[in-house]
Amino acid sequence: MNTRRILYQFGYRRSADQDRPSPARHPVVVVGAGPVGLCTAIDLAQRGVPVVLLDDADRIGEGSRGICYAKRTLEILDRLGVAETCLEKGVTWKLGKVFQRNDQLYAFNLLPEDGHKMPAFINLQQYYLEHALVERAAELPHLDLRWRNKVSGLKRRNDGVSLTIETPEGSYDLDADWLVSADGARSALRGMLGLDFQGEVFEDRFLIADVKMKGDFPPERWFWFDPPFHNGRSALLHKQPDDVWRIDLQLGPDADAKAEQAPERVIPRISKMLGHDAFTLEWVSVYTFQCRRLERFVHGRVVFAGDAAHQVSPFGARGANSGIQDAENLAWKLALFLRGEAPESLIDTYDLERSAAADENIGHSTRSTDFIAPRSAQELRFRDATLALARHAPFAKRMVNSGRLSMPSTYETPLSTPDEDAWSGSARLGAPLPDAPMRNRNGQPIWLLEALGGEETFIHVPNGEPPPTSARVLVIGEDLVDERGFFTQRFDATPGSTYLIRPDQHLAARWRHATASLIERASHRMRGFEGEHA
Repeated sequence: MNTRRILYQFGYRRSADQDRPSPARHPVVVVGAGPVGLCTAIDLAQRGVPVVLLDDADRIGEGSRGICYAKRTLEILDRLGVAETCLEKGVTWKLGKVFQRNDQLYAFNLLPEDGHKMPAFINLQQYYLEHALVERAAELPHLDLRWRNKVSGLKRRNDGVSLTIETPEGSYDLDADWLVSADGARSALRGMLGLDFQGEVFEDRFLIADVKMKGDFPPERWFWFDPPFHNGRSALLHKQPDDVWRIDLQLGPDADAKAEQAPERVIPRISKMLGHDAFTLEWVSVYTFQCRRLERFVHGRVVFAGDAAHQVSPFGARGANSGIQDAENLAWKLALFLRGEAPESLIDTYDLERSAAADENIGHSTRSTDFIAPRSAQELRFRDATLALARHAPFAKRMVNSGRLSMPSTYETPLSTPDEDAWSGSARLGAPLPDAPMRNRNGQPIWLLEALGGEETFIHVPNGEPPPTSARVLVIGEDLVDERGFFTQRFDATPGSTYLIRPDQHLAARWRHATASLIERASHRMRGFEGEHA
């Protein structure tokens, strides 16, 4: 029983491209109006790039699917204009607890410090996120979202792609300089190019159920090894909006997927876990999972993102969070190239950086799966010994793996400086910036990431000498006032310090005392130019 509810449905409309005598040509076509495709299209449109977004469906709401969105993802969504809507609806949480049988092994806090605009995580049904993104897309003049437009043909060219699109009124052709495939794990575009995943397929099956009920459980992540209500297996509980709770139950590799979705099998399992039957089933599915990816994400002018490029297990909420980071990484690079401000080779760095991120996520996801669902007697002995030690030894708690939760990627950067090891604070080269509360020139409160937006920016701490000359410089104490000292602490800021921020808010370079030549060379290399000058 895979329960389906249609919450939002959108009408097909005929586009002007269908009436043209020859195919229209667009700078970017994105295929797939899920979170990754929507974020890609919105980001491009906000950067002034005209983009067409195609989806073969016309609706949102077939099960809650992904629900956990991490702090970095929320910061991206904030820049795209939808975080406030998500925060108002979502369940905010930062605490997690891990149990064995009835005993709590340990608890953890994912964001123990103050001074961040976004929380550690929110839980929000995917259909709510998608709806917020669709509404934002409708506000942008450069974004054309077309429902019930299915790509049925794809031809690659040196300077772009040619597409055949099926609609309720027949087919039409479309050309694009760039095509972004965000059409999910069963990507049709991936199949049209004859591409396949490499990696591992896991056999263990898991029941996933959303139940509606009134409950006293706090908004925390609770994970059980060998719970008394589900002997020998694992279980997970999360709170969602609307009095809906997400429950995951490990079933084992031999479970019958169809039979396990039947209400007469699901309800007794959930009742045993909750100790009552005062609930209704919202959505039920049985899944297995894969930890696999494409060998390359960029194939000429066709770029793959999200589940179309890589798949991981759901432990750790790494799927949607990683896919939205794909979107952010790609959008600014495509925008710079299309504006003539970067070479095409900059797009190759998307493949380099997001492939490395996918490998990191797959590694974490595989290790989590091996710990949660051991596949050999040796793995089981190691797991049980670790759990036993974790009751008493702090070091063993760090070895318990109930799903390493999503963390933002840190990219290798060629812009490091000789004194890099001398920096303290939480800002790390190649990583997204830590946020900080500031005040602007008018004395109004503003968050650091809000002030940065999505542009290449230099942040400079004055030392009596002229600040850097570049397209955009924010001077601490003038443009931004660090009233509470969070910026100084997190960035190890001293007089003369200068920081180069990428358009995706990752730290590209930093210097204690920058020169004009260092700044120019770093900016050009960040945009993909190999030499010192563009």
